[in-house]
Amino acid sequence: MKKLLTAMVLFALPFLASAQIENPVKWKFSSKKIDATTYELHMTAIIDAGWHLYAQEAGEGPVPTTFKIAKNPLVTPVGKIQEVGKLHKNFDKNFNSELKYYENTVDFVQKVTVKGKAANKVKGTVEFMVCDDHQCLPPKETEFVITVGGK
Repeated sequence: MKKLLTAMVLFALPFLASAQIENPVKWKFSSKKIDATTYELHMTAIIDAGWHLYAQEAGEGPVPTTFKIAKNPLVTPVGKIQEVGKLHKNFDKNFNSELKYYENTVDFVQKVTVKGKAANKVKGTVEFMVCDDHQCLPPKETEFVITVGGK
């Protein structure tokens, strides 16, 4: 019995070792100077083909894309984070709700004002969930740091 169990474990090891953790979303974080004290933070998701990333107001069911920006006395957010991309809306029978999501790419843009001329770091996290036609991956959180100001 032990030999059979050992043989089964050894047979399964190559399959387990080759299993990859799926990561269908790659994030890019940058800033763009608008004027002397105003910047745009760009948090861009590049989504693998066949997958979709939920909007900030996704609908009932999936975890929406949510940004948390750490407080910084020298950097003040202006307004809400805007979504720049092709928004899809579809009724999803699994969640029994109309859902909003993006495919391929979406740019989340947050305007900020900066006090002083020194470079500052904007730190935060983005929590998101992705699905394809067959499965949803568990929500994932990614940290980011974006530099604004300075030369």
